Amino acid sequence: MNGQGVRAMTSAVALAGFLAVAVAQLALVAALVLLLLALLPGALAAQIGAPLCMATVGVLAYATWRALHTRHAHPAGVPVSRADAPHLWELLDAAATAAGTRAPDTVTVVAEAAATVRERGRLLGLIGGRRDLYLGLPLLQAWDVPRLRAVVAHELAHFSGRGARLAPLAYRGRVTVGRSIPRISRRNPAGPVLRAYARLYRRVDAPFSRAQEFAADRVAAEFAGATAAAAVLTDLPTLDALQHLFRTGYVAPGWQAGHTPEDLFGGFLRMLAARADEAARLRARPLPDPGPWDTHPPVAERLAALPALPGPPPGPDTEPVPDLPGLGRALQAVAYPPQGRTAVDWDTFFGAARTAEMEREAEAALATIARAAGVPVASAADVLDLAADGRLRKVAEAVLPDLPAEESAARATELVTLLLALAALRSGVARWRHNWTGTAELVTLDGGHLDLSGPAALVADPATVDAARERLAELGVDPAATAARSAHGRAEVVGGVVNLVVDGARTDVLVVETGLFLVPGLPRAHNGSAKRRLARFAAADAGEREVAAPGSRFLPYPEVVGAARTRRAPRAWDLRLRDGATLSVRAALDSDELPGGWAALDDAVAFLARTRATSDSG
Repeated sequence: MNGQGVRAMTSAVALAGFLAVAVAQLALVAALVLLLLALLPGALAAQIGAPLCMATVGVLAYATWRALHTRHAHPAGVPVSRADAPHLWELLDAAATAAGTRAPDTVTVVAEAAATVRERGRLLGLIGGRRDLYLGLPLLQAWDVPRLRAVVAHELAHFSGRGARLAPLAYRGRVTVGRSIPRISRRNPAGPVLRAYARLYRRVDAPFSRAQEFAADRVAAEFAGATAAAAVLTDLPTLDALQHLFRTGYVAPGWQAGHTPEDLFGGFLRMLAARADEAARLRARPLPDPGPWDTHPPVAERLAALPALPGPPPGPDTEPVPDLPGLGRALQAVAYPPQGRTAVDWDTFFGAARTAEMEREAEAALATIARAAGVPVASAADVLDLAADGRLRKVAEAVLPDLPAEESAARATELVTLLLALAALRSGVARWRHNWTGTAELVTLDGGHLDLSGPAALVADPATVDAARERLAELGVDPAATAARSAHGRAEVVGGVVNLVVDGARTDVLVVETGLFLVPGLPRAHNGSAKRRLARFAAADAGEREVAAPGSRFLPYPEVVGAARTRRAPRAWDLRLRDGATLSVRAALDSDELPGGWAALDDAVAFLARTRATSDSG
């Protein structure tokens, strides 16, 4: 047996040790219970022995099963059969032959910028099963055929026994353990021993894990060429970063405003083309070291170890999937179901998002001005009235007493510009013009320049407010039009987190487009029901939520005047409210999220922190 075979055998034996440790832990607990019973009088031992033994060993057995049970996740995607994409399957068959293993049983195209082969193993991967390939649509969109050949060859090579017969078993186990161990709850009584053994297993397996990754890189280079294999190593993190930017910066705002783009994945391609320079910078950046359960060595080491091999002979220039736009639309339907949102073109989508954000900022700012002025302020027209009699400047100075007069006046002018922009949109004389670098410009309906900063500057002086009104009338802008907020449909739920601590009380938090629902948390004894209850609360209509979670409280964003992450804990925030109170929000050991919950809460606090300087400024 060669050196790699010895390392594979060692890794496989260490993997089997997980089951041995689990059984030994159960046997030890059973022995201790029986020893305790032996010290009791015979009648008492018989009376309580069987229930005590069943309860103690049963609890630990169930905990062990939960710790080692492998859940087979099914990412949302579109299955692609051989009849659907024969050229793609030909590529996979050739890659499997090159790797010395069998082709995947199924192919599913998913939304993530990744390629993964999963084998549905049992007993921590000691027994193999069906092999599924999950291939990201962004890879099919952005990569040429050689890079696709390289990435699938690398993934399939993990299941190759060409270097060591037990290598596929070792890889299955490594991936399964890496998914299972981090999921073990801190309250699981079987967890400490299994986590301790996992640390030993990781040290034993690390040399073979690294060697196997280098071997898979070599297979990819032999099958697709060293240039393509190297490009995959640098392009995957870049595509992943750009896709995150696309989701959070391009899709999420319009999605929360109640719309969905007609061609979501087509938009991703347009963003990639517009941000080509940024993509090049991302490829050149140093990458962080892999995590403790990541099977991959650092990218720099993998690049240095790639053999200098020529690319494969040129093949037919045939797209692996014949109808990528159609596949993108089908994937959008399952990965981004509209859930009542309106499908619109990208310009309308971006415009709705930007307008909704401006309306939230304006709503908070107008409420601040109204309190400081002591009169109702609902539109730009009301602000112009305050400016005409000289009160706007005094309101700005009262709201921002620590700023110099010139700076508070500048803040007031920025707010007036925002309100006039909304008035122009509501008056039907303006629209948004976007490009894919992330900037936007408010223009006239025919695409011409729209000057609103000029009238806003005139508002700073009470003597020139009438001139500002005349200029707005010439542009067709009705300052009172901001009074009616655009309809976005119901406030969309964007995420939720259970078992937070809010002002010292156990609380579940539902994040919606317009604020936060604070729901009294369930006792720890009912912790397993918390996520299901919050999900029902999220799905309920407004009138049903009090029934779904009695005592819940809605905190609208306009009631928050300041927000910041604190250093008291890794996840802790302080929200300053208009009544002077501070709401403390922090994570607990058993906090858990609905899909996207932590990201939604982070985004909500970031939005509040970013915009509250404007609202405080009046």
